Amino acid sequence: MCAGLSAVQFALAKQFQAAIAAIAVAAVLDSLDGRIARLLDATSKMGAELDSLADAISFGVAPALVLYVWQFQGNRVGWVVALVFAVCIILRLARFNTLLDDTEQPPYAKEFFVGVPAPAGGLSALLPLILTLQIGRDGWWNADGVVMVWTVAIAALLISRIPTLSFKTIKVPARAVAPLLVLTGLLAAAVITYPLLALATALAVYLAHIPYAVRRNHWLANHPEAWDVPPKERRAIRRAHGAGRRLGLRPPMRRVAGAARAALSRRGGDHVRAVALPADATRMRRGAVRGRNWRRIGLRRNQSRPTTSRGDDQ
Repeated sequence: MCAGLSAVQFALAKQFQAAIAAIAVAAVLDSLDGRIARLLDATSKMGAELDSLADAISFGVAPALVLYVWQFQGNRVGWVVALVFAVCIILRLARFNTLLDDTEQPPYAKEFFVGVPAPAGGLSALLPLILTLQIGRDGWWNADGVVMVWTVAIAALLISRIPTLSFKTIKVPARAVAPLLVLTGLLAAAVITYPLLALATALAVYLAHIPYAVRRNHWLANHPEAWDVPPKERRAIRRAHGAGRRLGLRPPMRRVAGAARAALSRRGGDHVRAVALPADATRMRRGAVRGRNWRRIGLRRNQSRPTTSRGDDQ
């Protein structure tokens, strides 16, 4: 909370790079406070309420005021946009707190956030300011209309139902630990050398992952067998389903009609489901009828049956 309020003070002093750094520090602290509290066995309801209050100030009020001081000062529409962003952050945090007590969610729901989380939303709203400071000149990216639309779009993502990945539940395989450490070192060096460029790249990558998160959430919702299995087995299930679609192992199904349905109804009573057969079975049945042997029944295709007189019958 102190870091967020310091960002406002830096913005009033026209030190916008320091304001962005203060909000980034608040995001880092927000990712650590819960873990530190659990390690120290110091979790409490008061701490949870303070965490939400600090997030509302650091990622809602502070970015809104920084944007207003930088771009919207004296603009009434800009002030309304800043208010909308701050209100959406608070609504997002209130919904997050209510979802913590929801026990009816599926097991895979803990792997996702509902909407963009507050730290990512607060920093993403500052992306036009970050680009302006990095490029060093004005352009279409910091026009009033573009900044307003961007801020409202991020506010909509905050209160949306779009799933985003929760990185707290991601487990790194043992073989990927060493490359991850190297990547972390390179990222730290990039942050120190090119802080604004590194932050802008990280925000762009985060926003670009949203379609993948939506697809993954949809896949898990349709495959309950993958909810409680380790990531390695989940990948095997995904590969198996993908191979089945590519090889055509699941042909389209058609319902049984006519006499077969009536027979099933007599056998199973009222609670009967229509039996599904592959489309190949229907084609085989038609082929059997089409390829009937006319010689076996003593007829030719374009020949009528010979008639017999009554005398011959006698």
